[in-house]
Amino acid sequence: MNHQGQVLLCTLAELKEKLQALPTQKTVLLADANTAVYCYPLIKNELPPHAFIEVHAGEEYKTLSTCETIWKKFTEYALDRHSLVIVLGGGVLGDMGGFCAATFKRGLNFILLPTTLLAQVDASVGGKLGIDFMNFKNQIGVFCEPASTLICSSFLQTLPERELRSGFAEVVKHCLISDAALWQKINKKNLLDQNWPELTRHSVAFKTSVTEKDPHENGLRKILNFGHTIGHALESYFLSEGNRIFHGEAIALGIIMESFIAQQRGMLTPADLTEISTYLVKVFGKEDTPWRATEIMELIYQDKKNKGGKILMALPDGIGHARWDVEVSEKEINQSFDYYRSI
Repeated sequence: MNHQGQVLLCTLAELKEKLQALPTQKTVLLADANTAVYCYPLIKNELPPHAFIEVHAGEEYKTLSTCETIWKKFTEYALDRHSLVIVLGGGVLGDMGGFCAATFKRGLNFILLPTTLLAQVDASVGGKLGIDFMNFKNQIGVFCEPASTLICSSFLQTLPERELRSGFAEVVKHCLISDAALWQKINKKNLLDQNWPELTRHSVAFKTSVTEKDPHENGLRKILNFGHTIGHALESYFLSEGNRIFHGEAIALGIIMESFIAQQRGMLTPADLTEISTYLVKVFGKEDTPWRATEIMELIYQDKKNKGGKILMALPDGIGHARWDVEVSEKEINQSFDYYRSI
């Protein structure tokens, strides 16, 4: 894996300066149907001469089929290993566009311009790239850092509230596993009253510090998976059922249920669990669409963190701390489903 790419938080004016200073090698900008309309016009005139690729937006298009479309365009444009790919999008496009760049001709330089809160606080930091396969989240992928990641909060103004809420789940996760004081600060405010520049800086600094210490997720980095064992399974399940929920919505569910498991093990107090659950239900609402527990368990057994057929989770160990590789039973997971339905 190449070294941690440079992550810069910048204003729109500073972003434009960075883009104007890019070298003039062959450049492609990759956007989705949303960022092509709402974000590309903000920077189009600052870019060096470039080709433009637009793909469908949404998790349901994070597939090999879309990658083939992108790779065909790379081939048509005769990109070589000195070319540059600029990925303008949220977590889905960042994962997939980076994956396409990292694998084409064994690796093109690429820059991430994350446009959603989810991508800015989480998905664009740490060098994880990939796509979904057979409805399993991020089943195929690589570790590869972009040349740089340029985070501009101005893009957040283009987001619908649901997208902002989805990204907020990762902010909550970062606070619960690293910063009890900030958790107490954010849970006193509604979604739209949060200080997004402060929270973005906090999340980027925290995740960068973790991924630099453990780039390949051999130990410490596993704490970032809190909420994701159950959350990813639910996200995949609803996607396969044709009733997609957003990534952050699924992670919010996962945080509540995995917090219940932690509380049952004495790692969180009952008051901690109530505080977490109450706040997340207030912000995200209750997911009342029924799901089949046996199918969720099948998905959980496919989770990448598992080892030797054992389900391994990252769980909070007191608010502000976490443990990883905690073996969890099916019974505990089913009890967490019951807990969620009861609140």
